Amino acid sequence: MTTTQEEDRLNAQIAFAVEIDKLKRVIRRNSLMDGSRRENDAEHSWYVGLLAMILAEHAPQGTDIQRVVAMLLVHDLVEIDAGDTFVYDPVAVAAQIDAERAAADRIFALLPSDQAVLFRELWEEFEARETVEARFAKALDRFAPILANHHTEGGTWPLFKVTAGQVREKVKIIEDGSESLGVYANELIDLSVSRGHLSE
Repeated sequence: MTTTQEEDRLNAQIAFAVEIDKLKRVIRRNSLMDGSRRENDAEHSWYVGLLAMILAEHAPQGTDIQRVVAMLLVHDLVEIDAGDTFVYDPVAVAAQIDAERAAADRIFALLPSDQAVLFRELWEEFEARETVEARFAKALDRFAPILANHHTEGGTWPLFKVTAGQVREKVKIIEDGSESLGVYANELIDLSVSRGHLSE
């Protein structure tokens, strides 16, 4: 690799690094567990990446946890352009696929070609949920908001009139990636209902 190629590669990597800082500006619906403010996408990605390490024993045997962590760090980068989609808004969810694919086209193309391919593959794998790693990653992505809402007296659930049935529907994705986390999520839902923080 010539000096010019090395410089071009580094410049592309730095441009990408500057671009992904924008993820810190994308505000999600969920609040922090102390209820002080809403979390941003970068905080969410960091948190679920750590959850993958902490809860690795709840993944199917043989799951490549390093790949799960990599997927979770990459999975929301498209929201720099597409924004955060509220999972209980069916209209927004329907429009999400095209918006996120266009964002992936633009954002990952900022990287040198080999890294662009790797990041795009991680994102595509997460979205397709066809591997055990992707299913576990998606399970954690769905588990984190349930945990946060439970610890903030319902958090966004009462605000957006979300029902226990709607949340249980999302738990199916958790169960698909981790049976034990699915069981735990359902227990949190039952507790939230019993405490009046989530309506049936």
